[in-house]
Amino acid sequence: MDFSSFLTSLGTSFLLFFVLMCLFTWLSRRPSNHVIYYPNRILRGLDPYDGFRATRNPFTWIREALASTEADVIRCSGVDTAVHFVFLTTVLAILVLAGVIILPILLPISITARGIVKVNDTTSEGTFDDLDKLSMGRIEESSPRLWAYLLSTYWVSVVTYYLLWKAYKHVADLRAEALMSPEVKCEQFAVVVRDIPPPTGGQTRKEQVDSYFKAIYPDTFYRSMIVTDNGKVIKIYEELEGYKKKLARAEAIYASSKKGGNPEGIRPTTKTGWLGLIGKKVDAIEHYDAKIKELIPKLEAERKLTLKDKQQCAAIIFFNNRTTAAAASQSLHDTMVDTWTVLDAPEPRQIIWTNLPKHFYQRQIRQYVIYFIVFLTIFFYMIPIGFVSAFTTLENLKKLLPFLKPILDQQIIRTVLGAYLPQLALLLFLALLPKFLLFLSKAEGIPSESHAQRAASGKYFYFSILNVFIGVTIGSTLFSTLKEVEKDPNMLFTLLAQSLPGSATFFLTFVALKFFVGYGLELSRIVPLIIFHIKKKYICKTEAELKEAWTPGDLGYATRVPGDLLIFTVVLCYSVIAPLIIPFGVVYFGLGWLVLRNQVFKVYAPSYETYGKMWPHIYTRIVASLILYQITMLGYFGVKKFYYAPILIPLPITSLLFAFICDKKFYRFFQTTALEVACRELKEIPNMEVIFRSYVPLCLRSDSEKADEDQFEDALSHVSRSSSMA
Repeated sequence: MDFSSFLTSLGTSFLLFFVLMCLFTWLSRRPSNHVIYYPNRILRGLDPYDGFRATRNPFTWIREALASTEADVIRCSGVDTAVHFVFLTTVLAILVLAGVIILPILLPISITARGIVKVNDTTSEGTFDDLDKLSMGRIEESSPRLWAYLLSTYWVSVVTYYLLWKAYKHVADLRAEALMSPEVKCEQFAVVVRDIPPPTGGQTRKEQVDSYFKAIYPDTFYRSMIVTDNGKVIKIYEELEGYKKKLARAEAIYASSKKGGNPEGIRPTTKTGWLGLIGKKVDAIEHYDAKIKELIPKLEAERKLTLKDKQQCAAIIFFNNRTTAAAASQSLHDTMVDTWTVLDAPEPRQIIWTNLPKHFYQRQIRQYVIYFIVFLTIFFYMIPIGFVSAFTTLENLKKLLPFLKPILDQQIIRTVLGAYLPQLALLLFLALLPKFLLFLSKAEGIPSESHAQRAASGKYFYFSILNVFIGVTIGSTLFSTLKEVEKDPNMLFTLLAQSLPGSATFFLTFVALKFFVGYGLELSRIVPLIIFHIKKKYICKTEAELKEAWTPGDLGYATRVPGDLLIFTVVLCYSVIAPLIIPFGVVYFGLGWLVLRNQVFKVYAPSYETYGKMWPHIYTRIVASLILYQITMLGYFGVKKFYYAPILIPLPITSLLFAFICDKKFYRFFQTTALEVACRELKEIPNMEVIFRSYVPLCLRSDSEKADEDQFEDALSHVSRSSSMA
C-alpha cells in the first residue's frame, strides 16, 4: 500500500464514522426508532430520554458517556459489564503510558538515523517510505541507538505489570462487593452436583441424594432437584409454544382484516402439511387452537413421565444459608474425585441442562477431543487466510482475474480497493467462526452458558492470534521456509520477528478500519435498524413478534473480548518496532470505551451475570500477548545483530512469574465465593420456595403451584421447609 492509499483509507474511514455518527443523532430522535436506540431503557421501564437530553448535537452522547460512573454501569448492566470497562481502561492506560515515553524518544531517534531500510525491515514492503522513517527498521545493525528500543521494551512490560496488578485487585473488590450484597441472589443458595453414583439398597435417586446431603448438612439442607432427561418434553413444549405464537399471529391478522371497511374480516388459512406449505387448506385459527388443546394434556403426561422415570446422575441442591452453599461448592465430598462432584450453581437462566448429567471421564475425553478439533480448525484456517493475504493484493487479482485489469487500473478504484480489500476479506472470514467455536465449547460438557462463552472466547483469541496476526505476518514467507522451521522450530520466532515490519501498514489500516467503521456501525446501528423495519412492515403481526424483533441481546463477550485482545496484541507487538501504531491503538480503545458506554446505558441488556468471572480469562490472554511481544522483540533484536539482546531474556520469565503470582493470589476467589463474603447478613429472609422454583426448567413448569407440588413428588424432594435467615 502506498502513502496515498493509506491516507485515503484513514480519511474515508473517518468521514464514514462522522456520517454514521450524524445518522445516529438524527435517527435516534425519531420515536419509531426508540426501540433500536434505547431498548435497554425501555426493557427497564424507563423513558428513553429519562436523565438524558434530546438534542441535535452529534457529540452529546460523548458528554453523557464521560459523565457516567462505574456505579452507574453496575446498576444498569451488572458487574460483568463493569469488568469489561476495566479491561478497556487498563489496555488504554497501558498504551497511553507506553506512548508518552516511547513516542517522544523513539521517533526522533528513527528520523535522525542514517541507516538504509532493508527489504525485511520495511514496514510496508518497500512502498510506504514515510512510515519506514519512523520505525525501528531504519536503525543500523548493532547500532548503539538500539539501546533506546531495548529500554522501551522494558518500559512497556513494567507498565503492563503494574496496571494489570492494579486492575486484578480492583476487579476482585468489585466481585466481593457484589457477592456480599444484602440482596437475595438465587444462585448463592444452590450448588450443582454431578457424577452421582447409582443408588443402592432399593433407594430412589431422590432418596439417595436427600439422605446424602441431609447427613452432611443436617441443619441447612433445604431441598434437592434431580436433573431429568427433558429431550422429549422440550420438544412437545416448543411445539406447543410455536402453535401459541401462530394462533396469536393468525388472530392478529384476522383482527387487522376487519379494519379495511370489512367488518366481518377474512379468516386466515393454512395448510396442514410441512411448514404450512403443503396439504389440506384449513382455517388457521381453528387448526392452531385444536393443536394447542391436543398438546396440553400430552405435555402434562410427558412431564409426569419425565419426572418419574427419566432421572439422571446430577442434581441441584438448595441450602437455606448461603455460607453453607459457598462452603459446599469448594469442598471434597467423596474420596474419589469422579463421584459427587460439587460446584457453584450458575444463575437459572445460564444452566445448560443437557450437559449436567455427563460423567466425569466423559467430560475429560470430550475436552481433549474438542481441543484437538480446535487445533485442526486453527491449522486449516491458516490456508484460506493465507490465500486471502496473498490473493487480495491488486497485482495478484490482475493475474488471477485478467478481465478485471481495465477496472483495477483506474486510479480511484485502485486506491479504494488497495485501502480496504484485504482487511474486508479478512473480517469476512472471521465472522464465520464464532458460532462454531461456541458449539464446540458447549460440546465439552460445560454446565453454564457464561462458562461456554468464556471457553469460546479463549478459542477465538488463540485462533485470531495464530491465524490473523501470525498468519498474515509470516504467511508470505512461511511456506518457503517450512523445511527450515521443521528442522528448528525455534526459528519460528525469528521468522516472525523478520516478517513483523512488513505487515505494519496492513495492521495500521486494519486497526483504523475496526475503530472508525466498526464503531461507527456499532453506534449508528444501521443494520439492526433496517432489519427491524423490514420485519415490522412485512413479518411481525403481534406485539410479541415485534418485541422479539428489537430485543438487543448482550455485549457478545465471546467475540468482542477476543476481538479487542487481538487489536491490543497487534499494537503491543508493534509498539516499539513501529511506534506510530500506538496512537491508533489509543483511538481504538478510547473510542470503543465511549461508544460502548453509550450502548450499555441505552442498548444492550445483559443475558447473564457472573460477577467478573471473565476477568481471569482476559488477564491470562493479556499476559500471553505480553510474552509474545517480548519473545518477538528478542528475536528482532537478534535480527538486528544487537550484542546486548540477551538482556531481554528475563522479561518472558518475569511475565510467567507474574502470571503465577497473580494466579495464586487472586484466581481462587473467581472460582468460588469466599466464606468471608458469603457470611454477610441479608436485608430480608430469603423465600426458599421462590429460589427453588426459579431453577425449574420452563418445560417442566405447570400453570399452578398446586400442580407443581403434585408433579414434582418423584424428582423434587421435600425434606425441609425451613427458611432460616442466611
